[in-house]
Amino acid sequence: MKSIITVILFSLFAWGVQEIGPVSSIEVNGTAKDMVLNGNRLVIATDMGHIEVYDINNNKKIKEVSIPDVKDFMGDIMPARVMSTDVIGEKYLLLSDSGVGGYANLYIHENGKTTQLISHEDQKPLIKVRFIDKDHILFGYLSDEISLYDIAAKKEKYRMQMSESKFSDFALDKKKTEVVTACESGVLSVVDVQSGKVIKELKGQNVDNVYRVDFKNGMVSAAGQDQRGALYNVKTGKGEYIKGSFLIYSTALSPSASKVAFAMDEKNNISIFNTMTKSKTALLKGQKSTLNVIIFKDENRLYSSSDDSTVLVWDLKN
Repeated sequence: MKSIITVILFSLFAWGVQEIGPVSSIEVNGTAKDMVLNGNRLVIATDMGHIEVYDINNNKKIKEVSIPDVKDFMGDIMPARVMSTDVIGEKYLLLSDSGVGGYANLYIHENGKTTQLISHEDQKPLIKVRFIDKDHILFGYLSDEISLYDIAAKKEKYRMQMSESKFSDFALDKKKTEVVTACESGVLSVVDVQSGKVIKELKGQNVDNVYRVDFKNGMVSAAGQDQRGALYNVKTGKGEYIKGSFLIYSTALSPSASKVAFAMDEKNNISIFNTMTKSKTALLKGQKSTLNVIIFKDENRLYSSSDDSTVLVWDLKN
């Protein structure tokens, strides 16, 4: 009798999952490598040496910023892969590979002018950058270090080692006062942005590399190589995980953190869960390649990019 009830409950749960297709798409020139949303501006970094900026009200491109080509290890000229980007006001960041020794180039674009802040000569193996304010940038190093860079002074205020593992990702809270960092160990560190001091460690839910993290309204989500989508309450440090069926490459929390998105299967679908009940509420189908970034604009509108030239737009009310 118990097994029959279980089957019925599982069937009811499955029936309750809404399958949703994209409501629109954005085609970029190149493969999307990173993506940020600021107000009505969606900024997309590509492997073709530029960022593209779109007005999300009509999905129209309103700006494009290009950086110089680089030489690869064979000496061939090729577009610089822009692996991280951000925007604050009218300032844009473009972090790219330099083609030399695994070190990065970093550019800032403002008022029609692009200036290089970091070159391969600085020997910085940077992976991710984000503005903290108009004068400071948070750096994420391959070596699992973070630092706070002063733009005017052209130097780091601190550089802190998070672990001995390889860096994967970081995500800032809304106020940009705290950041959660992820690495290949599965342990997450919550860090004070201004000092670089570790406030708390979040662990126990992922036992392998965490590819992506998000940080919203006191909650952290983590996308793991171990097929676990982890959720942590930052205040208590307690967490749970949702088991997937494949490597989980990407995640995002809604602004209220009442919903979480995980790329949980080999078909590149996005699963939406209620973070309180852990129940799946929707399945977003249509992504063709491995997901790299998911962004909630609000509680119902999402944007997702993958290892191709198509950014998809989703509406959970659709």
